[in-house]
Amino acid sequence: MYIANQDELDSFAARAKQSSVLAIDTEFLREKTYYARLCLLQMATDDETVIVDPFEVDDLSVLAPLLEDESIVKLFHAGGQDLEILYREMGILPKPIFDTQIAAALLGHTQQIGYAALVYSECGVQLKKIDSFTDWSRRPLSQSQLSYAAEDVIYLPKLYASMHAALEEKGRLHWLDQDFEALSDPSRYEVNERERYRRLKRVSQLSRKQLSAAREVASWREVEAQRRDVPRKWIVTDEQIVEACKREARTIDELFMVRGLSDRLGTKDARSVVALIAKGLDAPKETWPETDRTSKNERNVDAELDLMTALVRLRAKENGVAFPTLASHDDLARVARGYTDGIDLLRGWRRALVGKELLDLLAGNIALSLEKGGLKVTKTSQ
Repeated sequence: MYIANQDELDSFAARAKQSSVLAIDTEFLREKTYYARLCLLQMATDDETVIVDPFEVDDLSVLAPLLEDESIVKLFHAGGQDLEILYREMGILPKPIFDTQIAAALLGHTQQIGYAALVYSECGVQLKKIDSFTDWSRRPLSQSQLSYAAEDVIYLPKLYASMHAALEEKGRLHWLDQDFEALSDPSRYEVNERERYRRLKRVSQLSRKQLSAAREVASWREVEAQRRDVPRKWIVTDEQIVEACKREARTIDELFMVRGLSDRLGTKDARSVVALIAKGLDAPKETWPETDRTSKNERNVDAELDLMTALVRLRAKENGVAFPTLASHDDLARVARGYTDGIDLLRGWRRALVGKELLDLLAGNIALSLEKGGLKVTKTSQ
C-alpha cells in the first residue's frame, strides 16, 4: 500500500497497534546535504506492508506511539542510518529493537551480511537490487522502485521469526540485549563536534599539539556543515585539515600552501581557520588530546595476539559466531596489554565464550597446542 496523505498514515498507525512486530526501512539521499533527506519510509506489520511518502504526509509523529510501544518489536537490518533518520525526524528512538544483521552473526553468517544475502539464505528468495542507487527524491516513483522498497521490509518479519527461534534454541536469545539497547541510545546519534577530529582520515600523523589544532578546525567545520546543510567535505576535506595542522599554519599564506584550500575557503573563513589553528597550538599542554595510536612506550604484543587470535578463531568456529562479532582486533590488543575496562570482549556473552579464557591464556593458566591437525586447549598445572 502506498501512503500519500495524512489520513491513510493515521489509519495505518491505528491498525499497526495490533501487530507484534513493525519492520522499518528508509530510502534517503545525503550526497549533497549534511543531514539525510528522508525520501521514503517503508514498514511492515504482521499483516501488511506500506510505503509512506514523507513528501506528501503532514506529520510523521503519528507513528511515535508505535515506535515507543514496547509490546511491538521493531525490526531493522543494519538499522543505524534508519534510526538516525527516525531520531532526527521524530525526536525519539524505537524500542525494543531486533536487528537481523547483528543477530545473523550469532547464527553462523558472515559479519555484516547484506539483506539480500540473508533473505536468500533464510527464505530462499533472490531479490533484485537494480534500484539500489536510484534518485529516491524524484516523483513519480516507478513500479520497480516501489517493489524494491517494499522488499526491504516485507521479509523482515519472517527473518525475525526464524532467527528468534534459532537463537532461542541455541540459548542465545538474550545475548544481544545490550547490543540492541545500545541502538536505542540517543547519544549514539547526537553529534559531538568537539570529538569529530578523532575520525579524521590520517589523523594518526599528528602530534598531540597538532591534534589540539585539528580539534578546533574539525569542530568549526562540523558546525558550518550543519548550518549550511552540506557535506562536511564540501567545506574542507579531512586530508586538508590534517595537512594544515601538520604545517601548523598560522597565516592565510601558510594555510593556502595546502593544495585546494584556496579554492574552498574565502578570506573570512580562511581567517577563522588560521585563528583556530593558532588557538589549538597555543592551548596549554595539559589540554591537548591524547593520541589514539599505541604509545611507543607500550610493549609489543604480536606473540600474544597470535595465540589469542587462534583461540578466538577456535571458539568462534565451535559456536557458529562470526570472528569479528566475537572479538575485534582493537579489543584483543587492549586485553593483551593488560587493559580490562570498557572492553566488549570482557563483558556479557563474549566473556563467557572466550573473554575469560583469554585472560587465563595470558596468565599462563591454559596452553595451546596442535593435536591431529587441530588446536588443543589444555589447563596448566599452575
